[in-house]
Amino acid sequence: MKHQAFIALGSNLNNPQAQIEQALHSIANTPKIKLIKASSLYKTVPIGYDNQPDFMNAVAEIETELTPLALLHAILDIENQHGRERPFPNAPRVLDLDVLLYENFVINTPELTIPHPRMHLRGFVMLPLAEIAPKINIGNHGYADVVAAKCDNQGVSKP
Repeated sequence: MKHQAFIALGSNLNNPQAQIEQALHSIANTPKIKLIKASSLYKTVPIGYDNQPDFMNAVAEIETELTPLALLHAILDIENQHGRERPFPNAPRVLDLDVLLYENFVINTPELTIPHPRMHLRGFVMLPLAEIAPKINIGNHGYADVVAAKCDNQGVSKP
């Protein structure tokens, strides 16, 4: 059975635009995943740890036969292939991939939470998501375009 899902992509090291483009290519070439569309790239000021380069962010819509947990593991493998390290929270990163939504599933486990618990607060997620799926429902927060409008003052812009 095929399921609609959305993945957030972010990078601020080693040519972030190229990292995101390569990650989209890797996602598209992962078995049981079909890349439906990707948003434009968005430039984002760092949050939490300011002493680092700006980020490039995007969101991808996919269709997958993978379970939510298998999808998480697949995108973590892609991060690892790009050399992802996690030295401390909000550290600079070569590539960061997150499962945002998986159909209308609600999952809350130590390993995976869907919908992503902070997505509705993050302009770097909501603006690209609203670009490609404005009427997707973000849990109890409403449609993506409405939620994104509340996040438009967070230092996120198209480069």
